[in-house]
Amino acid sequence: MVTSPSPCGRVGEGSKNKNMRKLKVTEMGRISAEEFQLADKNPLVVVLDHVRSLYNVGSVFRTADAMRLAGICLCGITATPPNVEIHKTALGAEDTVEWKYFKQTEDAVEWLRQEGYTIMAVEQCEGSTMLQNFTPDPQKKYAIIMGNEVKGVQQHIVDMADGCLEIPQFGTKHSMNVSVTAGMIIWDFMQKSYLHSC
Repeated sequence: MVTSPSPCGRVGEGSKNKNMRKLKVTEMGRISAEEFQLADKNPLVVVLDHVRSLYNVGSVFRTADAMRLAGICLCGITATPPNVEIHKTALGAEDTVEWKYFKQTEDAVEWLRQEGYTIMAVEQCEGSTMLQNFTPDPQKKYAIIMGNEVKGVQQHIVDMADGCLEIPQFGTKHSMNVSVTAGMIIWDFMQKSYLHSC
């Protein structure tokens, strides 16, 4: 049985510490790749629907590792490991996080549905749910679909989803980087569901 650090982290530490000394790598409670494989995962999968930037792919791998997610589905033109460009931002997370490739994103959606996942597209849509108004059901497993940097999530994939999540935006650009958006959505799921007991 693997004993891994609490997902709650160092709760309360440093809140009144005036020094706030940066931690050394050896003090961070990092687990090994072997321990990661054996550890319980948070029931969230990221689906990358034709994401073209290998740096975005690597960044999502790194976030998925940090939050100990169940896995990633790489679809269509999305590149797969091993790849030097992915590794530049993943920093080895492509070797720890489980991933699966699908030529067609709809095949990934169907597979996840058969595995019991609730599918949420991350897109600006009519009838979408603003992220701050969404509360994940802690009894459910979720998959979030992130779209292409230019075209977003394909419409027929949005149509297959159980719902659509949208991050409100207030500037002249109503789009954000794929890996940034993925990080925001993943953290939202973490703090609303998986860290609720902390």
